[in-house]
Amino acid sequence: MRAEYGRLQQMPSSTHPDKQESAADCRLSGPGAQTRADSVYLISPAGAIEDPGACTLALQQLSAQGWSPRADRALCARWQRFAGTDRQRLLAVERAARQSSARMVMMSRGGYGWMRLLSHLPFKALADADKFWVGFSDTTAFHLAMLGTTASITWAGPMLLDDFGREEVDETTSACLREAFEGRLEALGFRFQACAAAPSALDERGVLWGGNLSMVCAMLGSPWLQKAPEAGILFLEDVGEHPYQIERMLLRLLNEGVLDKQKAVLLGSFNGYSLRPHDRGYDLQKVLRWIASQTKVPMLSGLPFGHVRTKLCLPHGMRIGLATEGRQAFMLFDSAAH
Repeated sequence: MRAEYGRLQQMPSSTHPDKQESAADCRLSGPGAQTRADSVYLISPAGAIEDPGACTLALQQLSAQGWSPRADRALCARWQRFAGTDRQRLLAVERAARQSSARMVMMSRGGYGWMRLLSHLPFKALADADKFWVGFSDTTAFHLAMLGTTASITWAGPMLLDDFGREEVDETTSACLREAFEGRLEALGFRFQACAAAPSALDERGVLWGGNLSMVCAMLGSPWLQKAPEAGILFLEDVGEHPYQIERMLLRLLNEGVLDKQKAVLLGSFNGYSLRPHDRGYDLQKVLRWIASQTKVPMLSGLPFGHVRTKLCLPHGMRIGLATEGRQAFMLFDSAAH
C-alpha cells in the first residue's frame, strides 16, 4: 500500500485570527522557521503538559538525537484537563498540516482529547498534507480515523514527553523512529510468546492497524471507522486497565467477529494496573490464554510497543508482511510506501 501525498487543498481557513487564542506561553520555541529535513513540529492535541520543565528536557533530547524541534504556539496551552480548548487544539492540527518547515508532526503526549476533535477534522486534507504524523496512546483515535476515512498511512510511535522527556533516551526507540522517517525501515523483529498452543510458522500479509485497546473499542462503529479492517494484522496495547477490563474489551472484539477476521493479533505492553486479593490468581496471562483459546487467529505477545521505554515505530495502515521462525517474529514493510 503506497501513501499518496499531495498539497493541502481542503483545510479550511481559521474564522478567527490565532492572536485571539488564549495560549500559555511556555517559551519552548525551537530553532527558527527554516526548512530542514530533520525538523519536527510538535503539537498537543490531547492532554495538557503539566510540567514545562519536562517539556524543555524533551526538546533538548530531541535536539541531541539530531532532530530540529519546532514547538507549536499552543503546545503548553491549558484548559481543564486538555492542552487548550477544542478550538485551540484544532487550530494546532491545522497549523501542523499547513506549515512547511517540518514534515514530521509529533504529538507531545496522550491522555484524552483526540475524539473531541474528529468531527471537525478535514481528513482528506490532512492525508494530502505530506506529513509524517506520529504518536500513540490517545493518538490511536487519529490513526484509526485517518485509516477509516482516507486509507492513509500514519505512524504509531514515540511522543515528545513519553519518549524524550527523560535523561536517557532509548536507543531502539530513537533509531527506529529515524529509520521510519527516512524511509529505511524494511523489517522489524521481536521475540514473541504464543498466547495459546504454538502456531505453525506464519507467513501472512495484511494491513497493520490498531493501537490502544480502549481507543480501538471506542472507535469501532464510529463515523470514522464504521467497519473494522478485515484480513489485517491487529496490534494492541493499553495502560492502567485491570486484566478483567482488558478481557472485557477483547471479548467485544471477539464477539463482534473482529478478532476472527484478522490474519494475526500482536500484543504489546499492558501495564500500569494492580492485581487485587480477590483476583485469586486471575491475571493478564490467564486472560490472554483464554481469549486466544476462543479464536483460531494466532495471538502473539511480546511486541515492543505501548507505554514502555522501548517501542517500535509502526506504519499504521500499511500492508505489511508477518513471518515467524521459531520464537522470532518479523514484520516486513514496503519501503516504497514511506
